[in-house]
Amino acid sequence: MTDVILRLDAVSKRFGPTVTADNLSLEVNRGEFFTFLGPSGSGKSTILRMVAGLERPDTGRIEIDGRDVVDVPPWRRNLGMMFQQYAIFPHMTVAENVGYGLNVRGTDAAARNKRVAEMLHLVGLAGMEGKNATLLSGGEQQRVALARALAPEPKMLLLDEPLSALDERIRRAMQNELKRVHAETGTTFLYVTHDQEEALTMSDRIAVFNKGQCAQFDAPEALYRHPRSTFVARFFRGCNVLATTEHSRANGKASYRVAGFPITDVPLGDRSGKGVHVAIRAEDVAVGPAAAGAACQLSGVVEDVTYRGTVLDYTLRLPDGQQITAMVTRRSGIQAGDTVPIGIDPQHVIPLDD
Repeated sequence: MTDVILRLDAVSKRFGPTVTADNLSLEVNRGEFFTFLGPSGSGKSTILRMVAGLERPDTGRIEIDGRDVVDVPPWRRNLGMMFQQYAIFPHMTVAENVGYGLNVRGTDAAARNKRVAEMLHLVGLAGMEGKNATLLSGGEQQRVALARALAPEPKMLLLDEPLSALDERIRRAMQNELKRVHAETGTTFLYVTHDQEEALTMSDRIAVFNKGQCAQFDAPEALYRHPRSTFVARFFRGCNVLATTEHSRANGKASYRVAGFPITDVPLGDRSGKGVHVAIRAEDVAVGPAAAGAACQLSGVVEDVTYRGTVLDYTLRLPDGQQITAMVTRRSGIQAGDTVPIGIDPQHVIPLDD
């Protein structure tokens, strides 16, 4: 039986005309790395703040370990917090920063020092106990903040865009660090980000938010490969969303017409196939000679070729004006202005239920 640590039940929250949570219900399992993902203004940070007790929902229940905590103050919820700003105490050493929460709880010195040493070893800062924390690098300060949040052994660790202020190299290193720490401690992580790659890299499950609602939640690969709506498909980079003019369904498969070209035998799976849009990832689109032999053939004009190091992105314009992007790993001599064949495998076409 699944062990649920957090349950949101019909939670709603407004700030004037802005809806940040709209009758939201979801569950987070104990020990899970669960991510709230969405664009700015989607409500994800406000929902996290309601879990923390920093905001109060207008309606609904927030249960932690089966107990409604809506009326419980933040300091009695036994939750750890990490924010984009490190919030390092400048007048304290590294050890004093990490032990702050334990000190507030009245933990005796011997137990506190032992726990601080364990946390600094966990985050790779052993030997830095006596250093001034503000003299550390951004990545090291974030490790101090992580150790401080975990030191009191919280029921959950809430992380609100904690890596967004770091440069790319350090951010990637910290992503791996957070995954490792999560695996070693078994603490439930509730993570907020707008970065799709970050969410896909670290999460057990992801909830994608749009205007205070959960548009879809699933495991990372399922979200990436099988979005259910145009919003989710467009939110993940590299996914083409195409409008269809005709569609039919029979025997668990659908057929469409896109820009005048037929796309047939698309597996429906658990989809209704009633939507007027389909999606296909850019890496599943073939162009030029590579399109030969594809089950579904389209044609388009190359508008742009973008070099991205390991891949090339071809942006093509279909006859009805729609754009489609293909991501390829090898140059083929195709240039902007060329009219080229486009090949699609119907197995990679995703029916969207709008």
